[in-house]
Amino acid sequence: MKFGVVVEKDQDGYYVASVPELPGCHTQAKTLDKVMERIKEAIQACLEAEGQKSPGRTELVGVQFVEVQA
Repeated sequence: MKFGVVVEKDQDGYYVASVPELPGCHTQAKTLDKVMERIKEAIQACLEAEGQKSPGRTELVGVQFVEVQA
């Protein structure tokens, strides 16, 4: 199975990865390689918890930055 993964970097320098198709499926690590390793483990755990049922498919299109007045 193939999943889109969103990776962000927080204010402390940790990479945070989440899977929009699997609510609650996320992890963090100090390096990009480690966070990708961990998100694969998290996806597997989420699928096992859900009984391997196929989640609703979405397509990750991209990321846009929007600036607004604050």
